[in-house]
Amino acid sequence: MTVMGWTRRAFLLGAGGVVGAVGTRALTAPSLQGAGLIVPREGEGLLNDASLLSETPVARHVTLREDPGEALVAALRAELRAAQAERRPVNVGAARHSMGGHAIPRGGHAITYESGWIEPDRETRAMRVHAGARWREVIAALDPLGLSPKVMQSNNDFGVAATFSVNAHGWPTAFGPMGSTVRSLRLVLADGSLVTASRRENPDLFAAAMGGYGLIGLVTEMEVEVEPNLLLEPRFRELPAADFAAAFAEAARAVPMAYGRLSVDRERFFEDALLVTYAPVEGELPAAEGSGLVSRASRPIFRAQVGSDWVKRRRWWIETELGPRLAGTATRNSLLNEPVATLDDRDPSRTDILHEYFVAPDRYGDFLTAARQIIPASYQELLNITLRWVEQDPDSLLAYAPDGPRIASVLLFSQEMTARAEADMARITREMIDAVTAIGGTYYLPYRPHATREQFRRAYPRWEEFVALKRRADPGLRLRNGFWDNYLAEA
Repeated sequence: MTVMGWTRRAFLLGAGGVVGAVGTRALTAPSLQGAGLIVPREGEGLLNDASLLSETPVARHVTLREDPGEALVAALRAELRAAQAERRPVNVGAARHSMGGHAIPRGGHAITYESGWIEPDRETRAMRVHAGARWREVIAALDPLGLSPKVMQSNNDFGVAATFSVNAHGWPTAFGPMGSTVRSLRLVLADGSLVTASRRENPDLFAAAMGGYGLIGLVTEMEVEVEPNLLLEPRFRELPAADFAAAFAEAARAVPMAYGRLSVDRERFFEDALLVTYAPVEGELPAAEGSGLVSRASRPIFRAQVGSDWVKRRRWWIETELGPRLAGTATRNSLLNEPVATLDDRDPSRTDILHEYFVAPDRYGDFLTAARQIIPASYQELLNITLRWVEQDPDSLLAYAPDGPRIASVLLFSQEMTARAEADMARITREMIDAVTAIGGTYYLPYRPHATREQFRRAYPRWEEFVALKRRADPGLRLRNGFWDNYLAEA
């Protein structure tokens, strides 16, 4: 059963994957006067992303709603021909929840997919799915069949191929990134040819497209593995942060879903941890739910943490004491079926910014030490950190877990929309990346482009292989975007 629409976020107040959108509340921040307030513009010819800090001019923005097949392929080929004639770049996107303009082609043809075409197959435990289908549509199609996505991001707003293209992971414990569950994909290359890529057919294209930010080809459809839906019961364990990694590693071998949290108030910063595990139980599978009343009501508490260690301590008490008393069973699909909007920021003077770092479990203590030194000394407001287990990724050229499992630390900051705050965020991001790469870890690419090229190359040493394959598949460099421009152009 569930309690008042309970989801895992209802009292746990803040998903690791939340990418906040700024709302429309009146600006009431006199302290920001003179600090260089950033006011995003809107209108034709401009695209932005969830940070609202990635305003990018585009020559053309077209939405394609065709189901996979000849009509969609023809539309993509037409965009490629038109862009080639104008010597403009092309890139495709879905919800655009990255935070660095990575999937936006500056001055080019931006394509947005909108199609919920899904064809599940119970016998093969897989689904054929349009590249632009959102995970909420996937869950709606799978849930009546007793099936569930094997791996998806922690929110249901994102496109399926976008998840593959940014190499995103989820919080089921047995898997690497979502690409580990992809059997094959169809994509239109820059020359207009339609090809299939998998681990057996065009494996080089598959390895580069997984985490390749749409630079290898325009994905049209995918074959993706699915899991049986489960009824799950949560267990909560509070422990010292220094003991978390070992406990998490043990839990990852025992349960299908788990995650962790760390305290974020300055007095106990990253000293205390919470491990939440979900074990299967017998029982009827109710229809998948979304955000419940309690989950939506948690937003004011989550947002009240800005500038208040007292509220951060109260929130930790809610997570560790009150939440476990109210938690009930939930299906796998209900746990995954959560939109970003649940905890949206509504303050136009602030935006939500994510960081994510991947560290081997035996070096996690070193990560905690570095974070305690860097983050509290910054100008930034850390509201939440979620910890996830990610298995090794042997496939992707731009892999963040290439040689073993990693603990992924997803940090959610509330940042002022000012030049001052942006400069400070760039500084601490680079300090954190240096600290993490020094202990053999890496950072996640889809967020603010504050990493230097040298840091990117150090964290992703196979970048040269990626560039070489990209230039073979697209010698005219027709498929370009912010990620290419920032880190790979002229390489």
